Amino acid sequence: MRTKIVAIGLYLMLVYWLSLHVEGLHTLFFPTLGAFSLLFLSRPLHPKEVVKVALGAVLASAIGVLAHAVYPGVISLFVTMLVIVWMIRKFQLNAPPILSVSFIPFFVESPNWWAMPVSVAGSIVGLVATLYMVHALEIKLSLVLNALVSAKKQSLD
Repeated sequence: MRTKIVAIGLYLMLVYWLSLHVEGLHTLFFPTLGAFSLLFLSRPLHPKEVVKVALGAVLASAIGVLAHAVYPGVISLFVTMLVIVWMIRKFQLNAPPILSVSFIPFFVESPNWWAMPVSVAGSIVGLVATLYMVHALEIKLSLVLNALVSAKKQSLD
């Protein structure tokens, strides 16, 4: 678990740095990414659930972008909230950060309408890939350590 926490911290740091220093990637980092990190850490989600949550986040981001493009005011924010809460309940997404992602277009300006949903997709895919790689590494290290312990026990017998 600690390894995953450190890996997520490093991933968030990298994404934040990229969003600050690489032209066109300023929407890649969003604070809700930290909430998704905690969500994926705190609950063992099956791959199907992770995909469902990720798709829900991308769809919520697209809905927020569309609502903001139609009318960038409080009414659109309210309608966005209603639609996303309905979507979370309807599809049993059980991931409150999805609602937060839908609000990003209301406080982050982007020259391209597609940038936010693509950024959300890319950031979450990167997060899931990071967690998967660390998980696979932990399993491999565990197998190696178990083999070493077994070999040590056999040599002592």
